[in-house]
Amino acid sequence: MTLMKSWVDSANSSETPFPLNNLPYGVFSTAAAPARCGVAIGDQILDVEACEQAGLISMNGALSTASWNAVMGAGQAAWADLRARLIEILAAGSSDQAAAAPFLIPQSDAQMHMPFAVSEYTDFYAGRHHAENVGTMFRGAENALPPNWLHIPIGYNGRASSVVLSGTDVRRPWGQLKGPNDDVPRFAPSARFDIELEMGAIVGTPTQGPISVDQADANIFGYVLLNDWSARDIQAWEYQPLGPFQAKATATSISPWIVTAAALDPFRCMTPAREVELLDHLKDTGPMLFDIELAVTLAPKGEAASTIARTNYNEMYYSAAQQLAHHTSSGCAMRVGDLLGSGTISGPEKSNRGSLLEMSWGGKEEILLENGGARHFIEDGDTLTLTGAAKGDGYQIGFGDCVGTVLPALSDPYGEAS
Repeated sequence: MTLMKSWVDSANSSETPFPLNNLPYGVFSTAAAPARCGVAIGDQILDVEACEQAGLISMNGALSTASWNAVMGAGQAAWADLRARLIEILAAGSSDQAAAAPFLIPQSDAQMHMPFAVSEYTDFYAGRHHAENVGTMFRGAENALPPNWLHIPIGYNGRASSVVLSGTDVRRPWGQLKGPNDDVPRFAPSARFDIELEMGAIVGTPTQGPISVDQADANIFGYVLLNDWSARDIQAWEYQPLGPFQAKATATSISPWIVTAAALDPFRCMTPAREVELLDHLKDTGPMLFDIELAVTLAPKGEAASTIARTNYNEMYYSAAQQLAHHTSSGCAMRVGDLLGSGTISGPEKSNRGSLLEMSWGGKEEILLENGGARHFIEDGDTLTLTGAAKGDGYQIGFGDCVGTVLPALSDPYGEAS
């Protein structure tokens, strides 16, 4: 597919993340108006709540709330109809240009908000390079992957309350730590705070009982960039035998725009070849991953950012559809707005690693920054930014940056928190 032309001039550049091909969904406010649903087009936002009130769009009031959950709950046919109508309104030569133009707001004048209400949050461990790197560090190369890893997408239930919008500061957490040389555990701020470069899939259609991989794929409304902030020293002490808990509960940042599955369709690709045949409920039925280029930058306070990793979503071993299908296999009901984290997306080279844990090989190697500095893990004042885009013929499908700045730990977490 090539660039689709719009009467919004800024949408016709190969550099914009928001061409007519994309039309991602967000929630925004301005000084003059409260939070409402909007669609990114070039450097503008189309106020779709106002469009519905003016009769340009018909969604039975689903756009009149500061959340996209009602649209998700309207079902797949409604999703397709809305996207088709938005393309019709915003395409070059549209007869709706004069009516819609007053509802454009510059993105520079807008403040972004959470685009949807997160019902529940599940995070997976479904990137093979990441799993092999971490497993090799802690168990040796011969035992890098757990015995079940090539058979099922491993995951854990996280906290929906931890999910925050890009731009929200993240406070370094306190936790119980016990290092290899400690006789007893201690309560202290995390010294090995980290990120995980992930994609988040948003469930749009509720389910009751098991669904197939194909049904799961159709049920995914869209995708966001996701940063699973992780306290590695807290995790190392707590994770056996039941896995991550407080190490993952500080924050999970997401990008501000929901990129629809429909916008990503031209970038579908297959999962890797299977060395172990999957059981029927997880078997690949077609291309359900996406070719999305991803990057991580780190900017020390007051200094320029350094790119510390580049990878691609196509490195995942399990697709979001397989993750969702497996999630439902026990009869687990899924809700509108459930969020599924992909797991850390790393590639085969050192420059492709999606966490500082891997980049520094457990803190043993320096991560060199472009300003001459170095890191092993995140320091106070560091700003971490995740970026991503699917690249087409003269256009790209972007998500908006996923940004978080780490603040120092509270000096007295109970006194100050209370």
